[in-house]
Amino acid sequence: MGSGIAQVCAQAGFNVKLNDMKQEACERGIANITKNLSRNVEKARMTEEEKSQVLGRIQSSLDLKDAHDVDIVIEAAVESMKIKSTIFKTLDEVAPKHAILASNTSSLPITEIAAVTNRPEQVIGMHFMNPVPVMKLVEIIRGLATTDEVYRAVEDMTVKLSKTPVEVNDFPGFVANRILMPMINEAIFTLQDGVATKEAIDEVMKLGMNHPMGPLELADFIGLDTCLYIMEVLHEGFGDSKYRPSPLLRQYVKAGWLGKKTGRGFYEYN
Repeated sequence: MGSGIAQVCAQAGFNVKLNDMKQEACERGIANITKNLSRNVEKARMTEEEKSQVLGRIQSSLDLKDAHDVDIVIEAAVESMKIKSTIFKTLDEVAPKHAILASNTSSLPITEIAAVTNRPEQVIGMHFMNPVPVMKLVEIIRGLATTDEVYRAVEDMTVKLSKTPVEVNDFPGFVANRILMPMINEAIFTLQDGVATKEAIDEVMKLGMNHPMGPLELADFIGLDTCLYIMEVLHEGFGDSKYRPSPLLRQYVKAGWLGKKTGRGFYEYN
């Protein structure tokens, strides 16, 4: 999602540093952005000159110290509190004192992430939807200490990205995943119990509920490891058995069947 966030920021006129730990990851991100922009040129949504200008506003980075002169950081690392805490501790040390530190976390508490910094009032959640260039929603999550000034600045930026900001309080899963993930988890339980085939379950939700994608197909698209992790965050955060992850979901993740990104999840992808 990092490359998608970088793309929409650059398209909105912001200068962007696209950071990753490995050069090949940065190159893959730039390649994805180039592919998306080329598609926009083909569909006459932008000119070649505009495409070049957008790419010219994106700079690759392999060192978090490159955040020494930024106004806002949007972190999009894996959903791990340990990893995010380490990143935010470093960012707090290297980013300018005025810089806002935002996380694209889909489920982890912003207040806990903010607590590892010396600027919790400047830490906030910006949960983009995937794929970022297409989806309009951004959940903006306040931590306990987040100031109104920081919230307004992030809200204004979100509008400049041609996205729709929605204010959300800091509870496990926020709104999107607190509602979506239990639905996906229940679909997996339905498959596990032999109520219907995966194709039938997805067809019922697409035709009966007018969903553009069935829950099992969507789980493959999101990544089954991500689905499991978010369910575990909900289960731990609320202590309620209704958020218990399906054993079948755990089994697939242990098998390495993580969905589209590994070529196999509930469906197979060539």
